[in-house]
Amino acid sequence: MPIKARLPELGDWKAQVKCQIGCPVTTDAGRYVQLIAEGRDEEAYLVARAPNPFASVCGRVCAAPCEDACRRGSVDAPIAIRALKRTVTEKFGVESMRPDTQDRLLDAGFGEGNRYVDHLPVTPFGRAHAAGRKVAVVGAGPAGLSAAHDLALLGYAVTVLEASEEPGGMMRFGIPEYRLPRSLIAAEIDKIRGLGVTLELSSPLTAERGLAALRAEGFEAVFLTVGVQRGRDLQIPGVELDGVVKAVDYLLNANRGYRMDLGRRVVIIGGGFVAFDAARTALRVGREDEPALSQAVGVGGERMKEAFDSAREALRGGAAEVTIASLESFEEMPVLRTTQGHEEFEEARREGVRFQPRRGPRRLLGDGRLRAVELRRVTSVFDAAGRFAPQYDDADLLTVEADACVLAIGQRADLSFLQPGDGVALTPGGTIQVDRETLATTAPGVYAGGDVAFGPRNLIEAVANGKRAARSIHRYLARDAARLEAVVDVEKIPTRSYRMIAGFELLDRVPPDTLPLGRRTGIAEVETGYGEVEARRQAARCLVCHVQTIYDPEKCVLCNRCVDVCPEYCLALVPLEELDLPEAERAALVAAAGANGLPLSAMVKDDTACIRCGLCAIRCPTDAMTMERFTISERWAPAQPAAPGEEKR
Repeated sequence: MPIKARLPELGDWKAQVKCQIGCPVTTDAGRYVQLIAEGRDEEAYLVARAPNPFASVCGRVCAAPCEDACRRGSVDAPIAIRALKRTVTEKFGVESMRPDTQDRLLDAGFGEGNRYVDHLPVTPFGRAHAAGRKVAVVGAGPAGLSAAHDLALLGYAVTVLEASEEPGGMMRFGIPEYRLPRSLIAAEIDKIRGLGVTLELSSPLTAERGLAALRAEGFEAVFLTVGVQRGRDLQIPGVELDGVVKAVDYLLNANRGYRMDLGRRVVIIGGGFVAFDAARTALRVGREDEPALSQAVGVGGERMKEAFDSAREALRGGAAEVTIASLESFEEMPVLRTTQGHEEFEEARREGVRFQPRRGPRRLLGDGRLRAVELRRVTSVFDAAGRFAPQYDDADLLTVEADACVLAIGQRADLSFLQPGDGVALTPGGTIQVDRETLATTAPGVYAGGDVAFGPRNLIEAVANGKRAARSIHRYLARDAARLEAVVDVEKIPTRSYRMIAGFELLDRVPPDTLPLGRRTGIAEVETGYGEVEARRQAARCLVCHVQTIYDPEKCVLCNRCVDVCPEYCLALVPLEELDLPEAERAALVAAAGANGLPLSAMVKDDTACIRCGLCAIRCPTDAMTMERFTISERWAPAQPAAPGEEKR
């Protein structure tokens, strides 16, 4: 049977580094993981920080799509990329004893001599053009602040307008402090403000001070990223009862320090990260005095503990039973579609959260105050076309007693500041209509991103939106000042020095350490991170996808040693006739070999199976097989001159 094959191109090498492709901001995650394995932590931090102004935040709460893409995941389990990022940010990030380490990214005049500056938006071709030009960013969440960061580096005078009394958006008011310390958010934002960004708090856009007013104030471009901080309503009987709250309102209040009395039994409706955050926050309120209580009860005092439980809950008003009811099964639940989500699920289950999958609310029962939630069985969540269209069996009902019901079913934006004359079109779903490539709205010079354009999404996608908006605004204002180009750097690794860490293929993924259950109270951060030794072990699991086995047919003597030594059987030396190749590629190979009439052979490789062990290169007697590292990055370059007669935009 012919072997289906093709000649590798740039796209093939790029696609091999799946973690970088999977990251919305194209962080070279594999590279910083490899540097951690080598003990080069400071360099690893610079790699992690260069494309991401919220590297320290992401080290704790990123949804880590890079891990879902990780090639090691197809072998056993993905690399713990997110937790390893935290390892280096704790040493060199804004929360460390060396918070100025990231400033090295801008040293030596736009990064001359700095190999990581190419990941930053800095460009000498645009700064002179940008000097003094004003850009407004509306919303100080991760998208808005990321845009402000990049625009400031490009030389623009950036003002961020934030409706709340504190910056951070849902990063500050939506993510519980047990996952993300507030001091860390403040430190990240202070670094951005240090670039010259002006931050105006308690300054929402209104009908009086809207887009027209911003233009009148001299702002030449606007990035709208006001977030979605209004919870969606549930159209079922009983939603008006006391004790029914929206998850976004509950988290906003909890993260502002205002305590909401949910009672002892709480039901959360929803299956995403917001539902889990609400559930675990509710439990924490109910456990604030757990250590002191355990000491008072002593060993063997279980009946006394039950009495204390009742008294404690009556006095403290904290939740003792928290249940998440989701339309989806565990297999369909949004939070369980990711590696990070699985670990969040396990932590929630360890903390005592109960689950009712494939159940949807039919009605909320009570007499002015909620008493119970009636759940019906879900027969299907999506229709044949994959659209959200839940179907129910009302004959299969389950009643769960509840003092409170938290609705985590989505959020929507407040866009009341937009006026018809602004020219900003909305989608049928109530989000701002944008060009997905540029984030441009239907109004010239106005861009939108984050949740207000795409609906609720994870933090790293919001950061990516901010960076994309900054690039688009720069192109809009600077016209032909600069452009981005992809650059490939190739480094040949001497075979004698290339070695994978012994036993790397046998190492299991181990999640970072967490606090014992009895100490998970209030704002105590649950995850404590890796120690030095475990971080090196976890990083050593990386399959080093940047490195490729490169074959030089001019040096090959057809000894087949590389094929024989390959532990994954991913190499083969075969006659050309056995390959199923596109005709153009076959003709090119035959032409390149010359017209000597000799039979042709080909080296074929299955890249998905290769673990980059390097044994083929070590075994090769002629250096025909070598290991080479490919690094792909985007760099600013001067714009191409306009063609004769072509008008500049």
